[in-house]
Amino acid sequence: MISAVSEDSFLITLSDTVSEDLPARLGSLCDCIEGQNWPWLTDLVPSYTTLLVVYDPLQVDFRQVEAALKTVVSKAPTAGNETTDSHRREVIRIPVYYSPESGPDLESLAAACELSVDEVIRRHTAETYQVYAIGFAPGFGFMGQVDPSIAHPRKETPRSHVPAGSVGIANRQTAVYPVASPGGWQLIGLSPLRLFDSEKLSLLRAGDRVRFLAITRDEYLEQGGAL
Repeated sequence: MISAVSEDSFLITLSDTVSEDLPARLGSLCDCIEGQNWPWLTDLVPSYTTLLVVYDPLQVDFRQVEAALKTVVSKAPTAGNETTDSHRREVIRIPVYYSPESGPDLESLAAACELSVDEVIRRHTAETYQVYAIGFAPGFGFMGQVDPSIAHPRKETPRSHVPAGSVGIANRQTAVYPVASPGGWQLIGLSPLRLFDSEKLSLLRAGDRVRFLAITRDEYLEQGGAL
């Protein structure tokens, strides 16, 4: 379904419910739209079940945009199509220094889950996560699903400052803060990887698959991390 939501944007809705195939379908749809090289396209914002398409109304009439989007959506890959799966790049590996020094909530989360710190780390690094959406901050990828045994709610009182590179858990989601910002996720480590910059933009895209790799303190510092 394609619907106008403002004078400069349309919302493409692929489903009413979240499912495992949607991130890849949304990623493929983004690729299809970007491949059109429309001069009036200004932004694409994928979410769990939708894609927001932002355009410049000074360059194009909304009827033209709607018609163009309908054409692309009708030709875009759907669930079960091999092209959908081929959108995904190789699994992206994100190095993380897990420790109470780098993850101020690691020990308390382990205690709440009745697990050792090492077991929390093992379970967090054992999964392959899907990027469901990009939002909150530039390059912030909402990933899931975390092992239920280490899922934990957001903090009741968010921190006013979370360092860039912080790796957090919120319920069954996990993410890396690409820039310093306020935040309420349970922080369990730090990554030296730069997930966003103004030139290369976001490392992560909806539909990507991610694995976390535990590294030592020395490796973290050698790779450009800061404490």
